[in-house]
Amino acid sequence: MEATKRLQILNMDWPYFILAFVILNLALFFKFLPGSLAGVLPLLIVYGEAFRFIGDRIPIVKDYLGGGSIVVLFGTSAMVMYGLVPDDFAKTCKTFMTGTFINFALAALCCGSIFGMDRKLLIRAAIRYLPCIIGGFILAILFGGAAGLLFGNIFSETTLFISVPIMGGGTSAGAVPLSQMFGEIMQRDVGELLALMTPAVALGNAFAIIAAGLLDRLGKIHPWMTGNGHIMRDEGKQAESEEAKKEEPVTNLSVFAVGMTFAGIFLALGMLIQRFIPSIHAYAWMILLMIVVKVLGILPANIERYCALWFQFFIKNFTNTLLAGLGFGLISLSAVIPALTPSYVIIVAAVVLGAIVGAAVVGWFVGFYPIEAAITAGLCMANMGGSGDIATLGACKRMELMPFAAVSSRLGGALVLIAGSVILSFVL
Repeated sequence: MEATKRLQILNMDWPYFILAFVILNLALFFKFLPGSLAGVLPLLIVYGEAFRFIGDRIPIVKDYLGGGSIVVLFGTSAMVMYGLVPDDFAKTCKTFMTGTFINFALAALCCGSIFGMDRKLLIRAAIRYLPCIIGGFILAILFGGAAGLLFGNIFSETTLFISVPIMGGGTSAGAVPLSQMFGEIMQRDVGELLALMTPAVALGNAFAIIAAGLLDRLGKIHPWMTGNGHIMRDEGKQAESEEAKKEEPVTNLSVFAVGMTFAGIFLALGMLIQRFIPSIHAYAWMILLMIVVKVLGILPANIERYCALWFQFFIKNFTNTLLAGLGFGLISLSAVIPALTPSYVIIVAAVVLGAIVGAAVVGWFVGFYPIEAAITAGLCMANMGGSGDIATLGACKRMELMPFAAVSSRLGGALVLIAGSVILSFVL
């Protein structure tokens, strides 16, 4: 009885959590929950924590598939698909996530990750990262094409309509421009091509999230393969861990406001530069600016530390909230289910596997841990961009890798668009 009384969820005794969960859901279903931050965020917090609590206690899921994080993501998405939450709440979550919260989260994650890294390590990692992306892309094409051949598909068609869209950075940044480009060159209907690509993108995203959980488990079985969130081997990991040890407990809560402010400044500057150079996404500009400022040592050490502390605060308190918002508003299981024919599933799985193997192998040769390289340069190329990056890193509990993931989705996705046009020119 004492053990039961001491059980806590969301740092409160479980009866209080149940009470909060019930009240917020009554507000949702009887339509007196505010549609603003004040109403949506608390509901996402309790759903995220409830599914995390469940997922961390399901044997196979918690040991092999990422535990609570993946249950949060797919559990909330399943609730939308089966009509267990009102449609207008799903629409509100989509607006909330795309309009404000994803930008807020990505800025916090990237800012804290970069300014929390050792300067020399950041330089070394940035220089070696592009070959990993290229290695993952090449093997994704080869693995996917080979799997397609096994089922009687033409290699070029598998590449153009399955492999390239999966590696292209999502729907809006990948499948949509690819379908437009292919339609103009091939003289085919753009809507028809987009319909061919969308299931591959959605299923590839789901596989990338699941694979992230499996890679996390692989790292626990073979510790030499992973830096547990640190991408560089040897002295890189030591430098990061030593820097983390220097941190002192937070006694002044205003440091979080400082970190939040500078995250917003860099996001705003990235969006400003995108207005003048729209071919590169604002997130990419934001990350490049952060890297330049970090490398040149422009910010004082205390502000860099405050940015890192804001990142740590966000990760600890809002990761499952973020995943719940993605599940309710952006991750659609209904787009994945119709594509679940055996041959299609195997081909998409082969593409994702190729991305993992290519990025891991190249990553090892350039001095990265293979699992971190596979997750960032492989899976974060195969998922659906910003929301997919968050879900993928959440499933393997490596949110500190967000800057590398964002580079894969944005700059890597742009390279895939170029590669797609080159491949198409050879096919025709």
